[in-house]
Amino acid sequence: MDLVTDVAAFVAPRGGTAVTIGAYDGVHRGHQFVVGELRRLATEGGLDSVVLTFDRHPAAVVRPESAPKLLTDLEQKLELLAATGVDHTVVLHFDEARSQEEPEDFVAEVLVGSMRARVVVVGEDFHFGRRRRGNVELLRTMGASLGFEVAHVPLLPATSSTEVRRLLAAGDVAGAAGLLGRPHEVRGVVEKGDQRGRELGYPTANVAVPADILMPSPGIYAGWYGGEQAAAISVGRRPTFKDGGAPVVLEAYLLDFAGDLYGQRGRVSFVSRLRDEERYDSIDELTGQMALDVEATRAAVGQVTAR
Repeated sequence: MDLVTDVAAFVAPRGGTAVTIGAYDGVHRGHQFVVGELRRLATEGGLDSVVLTFDRHPAAVVRPESAPKLLTDLEQKLELLAATGVDHTVVLHFDEARSQEEPEDFVAEVLVGSMRARVVVVGEDFHFGRRRRGNVELLRTMGASLGFEVAHVPLLPATSSTEVRRLLAAGDVAGAAGLLGRPHEVRGVVEKGDQRGRELGYPTANVAVPADILMPSPGIYAGWYGGEQAAAISVGRRPTFKDGGAPVVLEAYLLDFAGDLYGQRGRVSFVSRLRDEERYDSIDELTGQMALDVEATRAAVGQVTAR
C-alpha cells in the first residue's frame, strides 16, 4: 500500500481512482466491507483504489466537548487500512478551516482535483462538509457534471464505531472483537509504576494509554501483549491500594515472561473479561485471586489466536 500523509503530495494516476472517504476509526467489519467494495469497483474499472481518511476524528474539531474516544490511533488505523489491500491511503489534515469547507468545494478541489476520482464509494449515511450538508445525493448531482460515479454501500447491521464503543464501555470485549474482526487493542509507552506488582510476585507492564483512546470499562481481562505474549490485564484504580479518586491505569502481567519493557511502546489487546475490579482486605487474598486470574487467562487465550 502507498501511504501519503499529506493530500497535497498525492499524485493521482492518469487513469483516475476509486475513492472512499471517512474517519475509519476502528477499521471494523463495516469499514472493511466498504473497502472491499471499493477494491472490487476499482478492479472492474481499471482504477487505483484510494482510502481518504483524516488525521484526527472530525468531531474533535467540530464538537471537542463531546467527541468520542478513539478506537485506534492514527498509526494503528493506517496499519489496519494497509491490511485491507487498498492501493493508496491518503491522510487529510482536518482542522477548523476544513470543517467550514462547503461540500461543493471539497468535491471539486479534493475528490476531483487531487484524487482524480472516477468512482466515489461511501456508506448510505455519509455526510460531509460544512453543517454536514454534503450527502450521497449531492455527490451524485456533482458526479454527473464532473465525471465520476457514486456507489453507496448499505451498512452492515449493528456494525458501527458507536456500537463498538458501547460494547467496550460495558466491558464486553468479546462482543467488540466480533464487530472489529479482531481483539480491541490499545497502545502506549511502558512506564515505571510503584513496583508493587514486582513485590507481589506479579510484575506488570504499566502502559500509558493516551487519554483520547478508549479502554474497556474497569475490570480484569485476559488478552495479549505485543500480539503474541499472553497477559492478564487490569484496567482500573487499584482499589486495594488507592482511594476511589485514583486515575484509571492499565497494568498487564505477561505470563511466562522475564525482561525489561520500560520505555518501549506496548500493545495490549483484550480477549475476554474475567471479572470486575475488587478491593481485597489482605495481600494474601489479593495474590490468591491473581493466581486464579492467571490460570483463567491461560484458558481464555488458549482458545484465541494472537493478532
